Amino acid sequence: MDAITSYLHLPITDPTWIFFLVLCVILFAPMIFSKLHIPHLIGMILAGVLIGEHGLNVLARDASFELFGKVGIYFIMCLAGLEMDLQNLKQNRTKGLLFGAITSSIPFVFGFVAGYFMLGYSIPASLLLACIFASHTLVAYPIVGRYGLSKSPSVTISVAATMVALLFALLFLAGISGTFKGSNDVWFWTLFGVKLAVYILCIFVFLPKLIRIFFRKYSDPIIQFTFTLAIVLFAAATAEMCGLEGILGAFLAGLVLNRFVPNTSPLMNRIEFVGNALFIPYFLIGVGMLVNASHMFQEVKAVVVVVIMVLAGTLSKYFAAVISRKMFRMSRTEGTMMFGLTEAHAAGALAMVMVGVHLEIEPGVPLMDNSVLDGVVMMILISCIISSIATDQASKRLKVENEGADKKERRDGTARDDEKILVLINELSNIETLMLTACMMRNQQLKRGLICLNIINDADLSDKTQAYSRECLEKATKLASSADVPVQTQTRLAVNFATATIHALRENDASELLIGLHRKRPDDTSFLGRFAQGLIDGMSRQLIIVKMNMPANTIRRIVVAVPEKAEYEKGFYRWINRIARMAKDLGCQMDFYATETTGHLISQYMHDRHRSVRADYEMLDSWNDFPALHHELNPDHLLVVVTARRGSISYQKSFAKLPNQLQTDFAHASLMLIYPDQEEESNEIYAFTNPHNYNSATGTTRIGRWLSKWIGEMG
Repeated sequence: MDAITSYLHLPITDPTWIFFLVLCVILFAPMIFSKLHIPHLIGMILAGVLIGEHGLNVLARDASFELFGKVGIYFIMCLAGLEMDLQNLKQNRTKGLLFGAITSSIPFVFGFVAGYFMLGYSIPASLLLACIFASHTLVAYPIVGRYGLSKSPSVTISVAATMVALLFALLFLAGISGTFKGSNDVWFWTLFGVKLAVYILCIFVFLPKLIRIFFRKYSDPIIQFTFTLAIVLFAAATAEMCGLEGILGAFLAGLVLNRFVPNTSPLMNRIEFVGNALFIPYFLIGVGMLVNASHMFQEVKAVVVVVIMVLAGTLSKYFAAVISRKMFRMSRTEGTMMFGLTEAHAAGALAMVMVGVHLEIEPGVPLMDNSVLDGVVMMILISCIISSIATDQASKRLKVENEGADKKERRDGTARDDEKILVLINELSNIETLMLTACMMRNQQLKRGLICLNIINDADLSDKTQAYSRECLEKATKLASSADVPVQTQTRLAVNFATATIHALRENDASELLIGLHRKRPDDTSFLGRFAQGLIDGMSRQLIIVKMNMPANTIRRIVVAVPEKAEYEKGFYRWINRIARMAKDLGCQMDFYATETTGHLISQYMHDRHRSVRADYEMLDSWNDFPALHHELNPDHLLVVVTARRGSISYQKSFAKLPNQLQTDFAHASLMLIYPDQEEESNEIYAFTNPHNYNSATGTTRIGRWLSKWIGEMG
């Protein structure tokens, strides 16, 4: 009985019951609030209000909420950096900086006016309140990720603006804090500038090198996830040591990790899963537990403070979004998205008001009293609710608008795609490479799965052989499932592997085949091997042969060699789509080497369909110049060779020397061989919807190409 009584004592302190109740909130809040058509983020916060010490007092906001909540906000900021389209960010950097200046300066003015003239605070307290208004937190970002809109221009601009506004508020906060501590002099700002410069240098110069070395050396998924989380927390902790907020460091870590964690990779899926399933809900529940709504019913002053703060904070962010939307000539939906993402105040505001509570004007007299703290906490609650609703509504409308544009494009006949990728899984050593490559090449919008095929020699049906076959398919299934990609596995018995593969390709109506570069027999001394050569000669569908000397997520550049007249092949646009998706997912640079005519068509297609991919175009006068490309390759580059089958339009006699050239001149290079599709019905129809006239096949200036290459090497 005593044990039962101890469990019923409120607030509950037993760790098992605390974790159980939090999981129940995480489980049931989305179910309940989805029926009420309310974003589940609001449900988490309101649930925290209900069960917190100022509500039913079921749970106390103990150290677990402090720890998990802090990691939760770091996850939100890290995901914002990880999912950001870096090329889109580059294109919209001016808009992001401008919106950041607007969405911090207008609320700053509103905050100072509200504090000094309306609430009667001192000038330092009003300036600190203005800092709180100027900053914001991406609380509603998980909503954007759930709708798959993280690469939308309005989202990219808002995320960039968040960092600008936060940095502005933190710098001003540092000045206020330094003034009260008597250290706001030249040496203070010099030391702060030095620490900031060293921090930026370490994050963007030394950290990428460390990440690349680690990912090349260790491929275990658990080790990679642990390492990634450690990098995020390290960046956050060192940011706080430099006088910045940890959420800024977490975002910068996400930006650095962006190139190493493809969106379709199992590692990205694990990061999103752990964050959205545990840490982010913990943060939202913890925010709700801070709210003390009882003060609003006890003191009129508290109500006035809350009303003024909420109105000033909301209206200032709204005006900033409207002004920026009109300046950038964006739609109302995009403007609502910008307002929704920049409206919420959470971690940054709470940290700043705590600074004000601990600073003293004179001994025993804090700069900000508890009424300001309560007002800020209530503002956090209401701003998070408004932010979630606005972001959810904007996401729904933006999703519908994007789907409508996609449907129109399909009706116009410009985006037909019969994609169905067949992956040959016969060796454990290259399964991870093949599955990651296939996941990056697939069209996610079609939501079609992969087909994994394993072939067993009919003459060898031993238990060992069958167990090895099952192990291969199980590993492929596990990798696909961890990346949230549907997969279908098949096993075939055959004497002739090439014939069996071709039959499977036709029976599954697959659009292309992806295999690894390997030799099946010891007596086979050719570069491609008899099996691959049999596929080249016996099939007309697109064939992709891959050999990776390093993990795919550490590739920094894709070099594509294209033969003359490649544009006349029926599968011309198919292979461009595949490697462009791969480059976009990896966030790396592409260099096309082709003749002027072919390069001109590729540049037009890339600009029209894959504008966010960084691409450069160089002249390749004839295929006799192909061996010279080995001077352009580094160990972390991928060489893609677009070749042709004998008898096709783009086939050249010099292709007979290609295997020997690859074996001698490019022996240590990561390699991808592409044999384009030859079937008429598989030709992906394309009409230039936005044609551009370029003066040359490069489509860029020499300075632009140099800058693009330099940025790619830095990444």
